[in-house]
Amino acid sequence: MSDPVTGSASHAAGQAAAQVRALDPAGKARLIYAQARSEMSDRLWRAALGDSGSDSANADGDQTRPTDRHGMPMSLEALIGLLEGDGKTAPQGPFAGTVPMPQQGDDLGEGGGNGRRRNGSGEGDDGDGSTLSLGHGPNARYAPTLSAAASRTGLPAPVLATIVHAEAAKDGDGRWLPYSRNPRSSAAGLGQFLSGTWEGEAEREGTWLHATARANGWLDDRGHVRGDARAELLSLRYDPQAAIETTADYARANLDGLRRAGVRIGEGVEDIAKAAYIGHHLGRGDAVRFLTGSLDPDRARRLLDAQIGAAQASRRIAAAGSAVAAHRSWLLDYVGRTIKPANFAA
Repeated sequence: MSDPVTGSASHAAGQAAAQVRALDPAGKARLIYAQARSEMSDRLWRAALGDSGSDSANADGDQTRPTDRHGMPMSLEALIGLLEGDGKTAPQGPFAGTVPMPQQGDDLGEGGGNGRRRNGSGEGDDGDGSTLSLGHGPNARYAPTLSAAASRTGLPAPVLATIVHAEAAKDGDGRWLPYSRNPRSSAAGLGQFLSGTWEGEAEREGTWLHATARANGWLDDRGHVRGDARAELLSLRYDPQAAIETTADYARANLDGLRRAGVRIGEGVEDIAKAAYIGHHLGRGDAVRFLTGSLDPDRARRLLDAQIGAAQASRRIAAAGSAVAAHRSWLLDYVGRTIKPANFAA
């Protein structure tokens, strides 16, 4: 019997490669242009930040990964080879992920939760909105994957749905675009995972992505991603199942890590969703510092610059009185406006 994990990964890479080779000449030209722009802007963006950002974060959000693990999942040469038909790696998509500007929002509603699972079926699973409903909308096809990932990790499915909805680029109908790509960083796919974070989840035992990487032979004897398998692993960010399963594993680890660090998280689905999203957005280390009020002003400034640009960040900092206050206001506004698990609950 074939391994469903191995089969899923192989099928995803092959299907993506076939889709790219089927593009017309104009589509191929647009894809090459988008790839070149992303490679250049990624390097410029990291240089402007003055550090590697959460792309190099380890499991605890600390900046410890070496810089040779950064960069784009695939070079222009590899992309052109794919377009010519080698079919070994899936492409980066032409869609750029977008971050809407925040308006009004809420605080996190931290309330002294202890992280226990209720009813034996998942965190917060007590009829309070933890059951998923995507109806017959444009993203209904993702409901089974979201529910399966939620059941496996013990998280409410609407929590995962609202994280994906906040991260992925969408078309005019609100359809999540699996080939979402942020031109200012290496973030890609429905979960907008940075390259280093995705590799970290592949190397972390117990995750769906680790099992996939192990089954495909992408890890060496020490459990690290092999250099010659990196592009194939990173291409899985564009596979919806891989992105959703990894979003679930990452959320579970971040919530557990936040609680171990003393961060109080309420037991309501919305409280869980907001804390999980902040962990997803910042990485665990910065999330702990943000939620405990210990984020360094220089780091807050760099994070705010990365999100809204230096000019607007300067205006917000001047209005708020400090970089920490400006960044906190921006992020809480965005989270409060965007992270709405009730929109995905039955």
